[in-house]
Amino acid sequence: MRILVPLLACLALLTAPPAFAAKKEGVSMPDTVEVAGQKLVLNGLGVREATVFNVNVYVAGLYLPQKVSSSMVILATDQPWRIVLSFVRDVEKDKLVDAWKEGFGHQKGDHTAGLATLNKAMVDMKEKDTMVFTYVPGTGTTVEVKGANKGTIAGADFAKALLGIWLGSHPPNEGLKKGML
Repeated sequence: MRILVPLLACLALLTAPPAFAAKKEGVSMPDTVEVAGQKLVLNGLGVREATVFNVNVYVAGLYLPQKVSSSMVILATDQPWRIVLSFVRDVEKDKLVDAWKEGFGHQKGDHTAGLATLNKAMVDMKEKDTMVFTYVPGTGTTVEVKGANKGTIAGADFAKALLGIWLGSHPPNEGLKKGML
């Protein structure tokens, strides 16, 4: 009996699922999250690179109800999703606002009101800070910055445009899109 208990404890540790499914650039993200009572799985991790020197800016994790490798399928499906941005370097608010303006400029439709709301939520980001976007059909896209809920932007069109920044035809960099898929 004295041997059985430690043996069972070791066996339990060996068969326990990992707490984190993926790690990239020193950033770990859980393999699942819960959104509106639904379990979402980590689809992939990508790295946002900037400038001609390919400086790493953040690691982006995409969560979906099930893994999907086609950006067209993801963008055409009205389903819950979450994107987590974990910054690996400091980024000023003004640079974030400029990046959103450029990203939404590549999307179809008028997203002026949603973009204005998103830009109001922006602050200077430091290394290890997070920004989280969570879309729930019928509710909208909730924006969380550094752990603080900054509000929800209504509309499936806005959510699709936001998701299209990373998964559309003009992502910030191809490696980011490829990693998220």
